[in-house]
Amino acid sequence: MDYEYAPLRLPPNVDRVTATAQLAVQAEFSGWELARVRLYRDGTRQVVLRRRVIDRPQPGLSY
Repeated sequence: MDYEYAPLRLPPNVDRVTATAQLAVQAEFSGWELARVRLYRDGTRQVVLRRRVIDRPQPGLSY
């Protein structure tokens, strides 16, 4: 299977509940799934989302 990846960086002022809600919206409406999360000492999170590559066009990320 081929995947496309979208790296995101969430600032330290975004709490866990808000980050979860944002990622859930992307998962439900755009077909993204969580591939990896890194939490840094300063509180920032590096998130990598992925979704399968298919022939029909899919909506992009909304920021």
